[in-house]
Amino acid sequence: MDTTDQTRLDEALAAIAAAETSEALEAQRVAALGKSGWVSALLKTLGQMSPDQRQVEGPRIQGLRTEVSAAIEKRKAAIEAAALEAQLAREVLDLTLPAPQAPKGSIHPVSQVMDELAEIFADMGFSVASGPEIEDDWHNFTALNMPESHPARAMHDTFYFPDQGPVVAGSPTRMLLRTHTSPVQIRSMVEQGAPLRIIAPGRVYRSDSDATHTPMFHQIEGLVIDEGIHLGHLKWTLETFLKAFFETDDIVLRLRPSYFPFTEPSVEVDVGYRLADGGFGGSGDDDGHGWMEVLGSGMVNRRVIEFAGLDPDRWQGFAFGTGVDRLAKLKYGMDDLRAFFDGDVRWLEHYGFDPLDVPTLSAGVGAKL
Repeated sequence: MDTTDQTRLDEALAAIAAAETSEALEAQRVAALGKSGWVSALLKTLGQMSPDQRQVEGPRIQGLRTEVSAAIEKRKAAIEAAALEAQLAREVLDLTLPAPQAPKGSIHPVSQVMDELAEIFADMGFSVASGPEIEDDWHNFTALNMPESHPARAMHDTFYFPDQGPVVAGSPTRMLLRTHTSPVQIRSMVEQGAPLRIIAPGRVYRSDSDATHTPMFHQIEGLVIDEGIHLGHLKWTLETFLKAFFETDDIVLRLRPSYFPFTEPSVEVDVGYRLADGGFGGSGDDDGHGWMEVLGSGMVNRRVIEFAGLDPDRWQGFAFGTGVDRLAKLKYGMDDLRAFFDGDVRWLEHYGFDPLDVPTLSAGVGAKL
C-alpha cells in the first residue's frame, strides 16, 4: 500500500476512534468518504488507469473505503449506546415516591344503573334482550296495538326517517327512531315464543326536551309470558325489584288504574316517600309524605300476544317499563336530566362511579368502593 494512503488511513481511523459526538463523527465521514473526501478522490483516479493497474488498485482502494466505513459504523453504535445510557441515567424514576395524580375515567350513572338493573333482574330469572334502535312502524306501533290515530305516532312526538317511496299495505316500510324498547318484546316473542322472561334496556328517542325530558334517553322494559300469569305476579315482581334497587325494605307501592294500548288492565306504579328523612314509605298526606310515579305496567293485551303469533287463550303475561335516567336521578339525587348528556367532566367526576364498583346483590347494587 502507498505510504501516503496508509498514513491517511491511520489518521482517519484514529480521528474516528476519538470522535465523541455524532457531529464529530460525521465530519470524519465527509473528510474520507464525502464527495471531496480523500477516499473518493482515490476512486476517481481509477478511470485514468490501464486495465492492469485497475485490477490492482481497485481492490486496494475499495478496501480502504470498506475499512473506513466499518470504523465509522462501529463508532456510531458506540456513541449512540453511550447517549442512551446517559439518557437513562438522567431519567431515572424513583418508584418509591407516590405516582403523580393522573386523570381517570368513570362509569356514567346511566351505565351504572343499567348494570344494577341487569343484576337485580338476573337474580329473578330474567335474561337481557336487545333490538335495533332504527325500527319500523309495525314493530314500534302496530304490533303494540297502537292505532293509526294514536298521538304517539304524530310527527311532533316521533323522529321519522324520510319516506323511501309509497308504503305498501301491510308492509312495515316506514322507518323511525324507536320511541320505546317495547319493540324488543315483540321481536323476542316472535323469535323465542313462550314461556318468556326478559328485560329490554336501551336508548330510545322522542321529540321532547326540558328539565325532566330529553330527546334521547334510556328505558328498561320487562316482559313475562307464561301460563296462569296474573296481576299479583306483576306487583310482587315490581316490589321485589324496587326494594333491591333502592336497597331498603321500607317500600310502599300504589297501583293506579291507567291506560296503555299494549296492556289491559294497565296500572301506574307510585312509590311512597317521606321528605323528613328521605326514606320510602308515606301515606300521601300533606305532612311531608307523598307519592312519586316511577313505572308504567299492566297485563299484556290479547291483541299484542296475537300479533306476536301466540295463543292468548293459553299464554298470558305482564309488562312494565321505566326510564333508566329517571331512576338514576331519583336514586342518586340529580336535579336535571339534561346534565346526563352535557358531557361536563366536573359532573361526571362528581356523579360517576369507579370501574370497580360492580353491582352485586351481596355487596349492594349501588355500593361505592
